[in-house]
Amino acid sequence: MTNHDSIPTNVNDLTALVITQREQLSHQSLFIDQLLEQIKLAKHHRFGVKSEHISPDQLRLLLGDEQTANTDPVDFDDEVTDPTPAPGNKRAKRGRRLLPDHLPRVEIEHTLSDEACRCQHCRSTLVPISQKITEQLDIIPAQVRVIRHMRQTYQCAACEDALTTTPLPPQPIPKSNAAPGTLTYLIIAKYLEGMPLYRLERQLARYGMLVPRATLASWMIQCGQLVQPLINLMRDRLLSYDIIAMDESRYQVLKEPGKTAQSQSYIWVQRGGPPDSPIILYDYDPSRSQSVPLRLLDGFEGYLQSDAYEGYGAVCRENELISVGCMAHARRKFDEALKAQSAVDPDKRKSTLAAQALKQIQALYRIEREIKDLPAEEKRAIREKSSVPILDEFKIWLDTNIIVVPPRSTLGKAMNYLRKQWDKLTVYTTDGRLRIDNNLCENAVRPFVMGRKSWLFANSVAGANASANLYSLVETAKANGHEPYAYIKHVLTHLPAATTLEDVEALLPFNLQPAQCKAA
Repeated sequence: MTNHDSIPTNVNDLTALVITQREQLSHQSLFIDQLLEQIKLAKHHRFGVKSEHISPDQLRLLLGDEQTANTDPVDFDDEVTDPTPAPGNKRAKRGRRLLPDHLPRVEIEHTLSDEACRCQHCRSTLVPISQKITEQLDIIPAQVRVIRHMRQTYQCAACEDALTTTPLPPQPIPKSNAAPGTLTYLIIAKYLEGMPLYRLERQLARYGMLVPRATLASWMIQCGQLVQPLINLMRDRLLSYDIIAMDESRYQVLKEPGKTAQSQSYIWVQRGGPPDSPIILYDYDPSRSQSVPLRLLDGFEGYLQSDAYEGYGAVCRENELISVGCMAHARRKFDEALKAQSAVDPDKRKSTLAAQALKQIQALYRIEREIKDLPAEEKRAIREKSSVPILDEFKIWLDTNIIVVPPRSTLGKAMNYLRKQWDKLTVYTTDGRLRIDNNLCENAVRPFVMGRKSWLFANSVAGANASANLYSLVETAKANGHEPYAYIKHVLTHLPAATTLEDVEALLPFNLQPAQCKAA
């Protein structure tokens, strides 16, 4: 009940009370809108599609027909490197695709029986005049065999004292009964296909091989240690190039000294190197602090592309690096604002602002799509001519509208992120080798994340470090055009016998042709 005695009778006091209550109602209204946005966004994350595709029809409704004329649809799905599809792409022809030419062929001849090979009218013998070929794909399950190394022992016929036994070729794991093919099979199954070791243990048991999971884990750790020289050389080459992209993801390690099993550690991913020989490196670290980039980028000079995580700030300041932002992160925040505000924006003003921002970003990506195959200097010139004016107009739009949007709303957060990161987001226009976003590095994180969904955690620090090395080798091999199984088997076969730096360098993914690995 309202206490009438507490209501002021003075006009000035009443005016002040009304103003105060209006302010309170305004704050409550903003708070309710924020909660509705969060509920809407949470529902979309759980039940909606993950694609960030913005259809022309949706933009047309929000911006009007005149603002979306001749606008191609843009797919903002992170699964692709560039969010905009190439113009004029035609739907692939339907029907069965031809089987690859490189697969071996087994020919089975089919002929008619003697009785069927006679004409039904005159009973003369039918003669072949043409041939129809039907091809089927036949897959043979993994072949398990035992390799027996028959080593002769020699004795001197004269003195009968000197004995010499033919040495065993260097093995990836000395005194182990795991051949390079077996180790390669396990590495590909876990680090490419995402199979945890307990499933591999069961699979081997079906083949009649009872190999404990602890033994499988030990093999993986020793393989990770074996390829360490290759990882070191790849890191030297990565740091020698002046563009590196970085990202990180959580990683749980059960037996981490000084930490509980439930605590989180991290896997750090770096992607760089010359465009014709990309390098992808994974590193395990129990921390997400700024000391990790300082360690990983020791001695590096040039451009560092990352998200807005502040942990990269220290290395940029200490090494005087040029920080490059990620437009995909800015785009994603406006996409979330567009999806969240449809429930709380009856007049569609805020939704229109979010759509306007997405339209500007769409135009920037369309330019990137058109110039993606051009030389770096031509890219820089076209960006200077076409992208910079769009960015200048975008900045004016941002400064004009940010003051009228509540800073804690999803749209306000998107605008504040864009303004805070603006200088980093526009650096890409100054060098044609730079990318508008960090999607390539984020895509490199995806194989690890997909594997983590199956094996969940690492048991030890040694296992985490070995996994980082093996992921590095597999993903760098893929990026350089190798079939992963052929390359890893080539490395495990020849690396144990490498005795010089030149021998090890010859096994780097970008120093080998795919045909060399297949021949091995």
